[in-house]
Amino acid sequence: MGAYYDEIEIEDMAWDEEKRVYHYPCPCGDRFEISRGQLADYEDIATCPSCSLVIRVIYDPLDYEDEPPDDDCEASEGEEEEEGSDSDDADQEFVDAIEHLTISEEPKAVAVAA
Repeated sequence: MGAYYDEIEIEDMAWDEEKRVYHYPCPCGDRFEISRGQLADYEDIATCPSCSLVIRVIYDPLDYEDEPPDDDCEASEGEEEEEGSDSDDADQEFVDAIEHLTISEEPKAVAVAA
């Protein structure tokens, strides 16, 4: 990435428990955001959802290496089971489509206009 608006230490950012992101004020009036999962993946760029500015977050990646992925923090065990059943339904639909597939041995004639 080319230029950053600024470089901010993680200690200067605020943790938003509701959105589960660190944030820092942006000059546009919104705020830069970065999640703990992004930090665990060695991503150090916080973005502003309202404008094109980005900041580089200075932090120790080892502090976040055991962080679960962002999706796992919000999903409960029941939701994970439901997602698995949706996957099974999609596989079943695929199998049904293959069973109904027919291939004709006869080539179709194509008319060519001169």
